Amino acid sequence: DLAGADLEMVEYKVGREKLLKNKLDAVRDQYDYIVIDCPPSLGLLNTNALTAADSVIIPVQCEYYALEGLTQLLSTIRLVQKLFNTKLIIEGILLTMFDARTKLSVEVQQEVRKYFKERVYKSFIPRNIKLSEAPSRGQSIFEYDVRSEGARAYAALAKEVIQQNEGVK
Repeated sequence: DLAGADLEMVEYKVGREKLLKNKLDAVRDQYDYIVIDCPPSLGLLNTNALTAADSVIIPVQCEYYALEGLTQLLSTIRLVQKLFNTKLIIEGILLTMFDARTKLSVEVQQEVRKYFKERVYKSFIPRNIKLSEAPSRGQSIFEYDVRSEGARAYAALAKEVIQQNEGVK
């Protein structure tokens, strides 16, 4: 429903960081969870998402420059917390594109777990061809191949997030 929202938001100047929050506040009570999946950039859509969110799950690809991107995102989160959303928390860190057969994946995973400790989800998203194919078909992984390793990984993550949040309530 919000595809292309980044372009639409550019037209607004005053209060543009709160456009998404204002829209979501009107429907927030109708949902248990609202998931905002953002592109890996630090543009206006991401600022809106962080301003509207209660918490953020940070995906970290198990690849070479991932830790640099993570550092930039954490700076952006701190800025959004300071300027627009003091209640924003980091829900967790999600390791993605993990491949236990590669030394680099294992090293990135170890480094992230060393630094973020219990904030890193036990669930991780593996490198999986079905996850790459699903978007090109315009489908979620659950529509495309619910039995795939990628679908099982996302289902495990959803279960872990729900259990974590039920423990908070």
